[in-house]
Amino acid sequence: MHHKSTHQSAGFTLIELLVAIAILAIIAVMGWSGLDSIIRARQTLNQELEQSRGAQISFVQLENDCAHVVSDAQLPRRESIRAFDTQLILIRNVYEDGRAPQLQVVAYKMQEGIFSRRESIATRDLKLIDVMWQSAINGNDNMPVVKLQTDVTVFQMRTWNNDENNWRVAGTDIASDPTVAASPKPGKLVPRKTGLEVTMQLRGQQNPLLKIFLLGAA
Repeated sequence: MHHKSTHQSAGFTLIELLVAIAILAIIAVMGWSGLDSIIRARQTLNQELEQSRGAQISFVQLENDCAHVVSDAQLPRRESIRAFDTQLILIRNVYEDGRAPQLQVVAYKMQEGIFSRRESIATRDLKLIDVMWQSAINGNDNMPVVKLQTDVTVFQMRTWNNDENNWRVAGTDIASDPTVAASPKPGKLVPRKTGLEVTMQLRGQQNPLLKIFLLGAA
């Protein structure tokens, strides 16, 4: 009686290997696509968080400065805040423990997508305040610059004038007398503003940020 021996080949055939490689390639592509989506979502979230943080810091600082704008009694018939183009310049009170209140010139500016803040030294010398005010308006001051917000595409302001009981686009509320507009001096009637509206649009955000600040509320 003859027994027929059968031999089973071990390993995979070429076709099986190709199929396995194709399946692994598909899984790898799907895994990379999912990982890439997660990385992109994380980058977008980090950018939004950074924008939100910058906007929050900007508005908190603006609110504090606006609340401490000098009063009519401190600077009678003087201009204490000016909003024009994408710049905001104001004179504020600075309080330190054990010392009389001092004055300080603060300037905000949006340029090339960056919203920044500058501040002068604190002083009680009104002549020095006038010099620093004029330098800030001319843009030739040497005050240190602090960047508050990046990726700003639109920055607009309106001011509330009590005499008119209405909002005005920033820059249209400056006194008609060019000498007063250039440098506030005692004895000149300067319209007193009591409110500031700020609109800021950030890149990638659908809706702009809008906030209203009271001037001299502190």
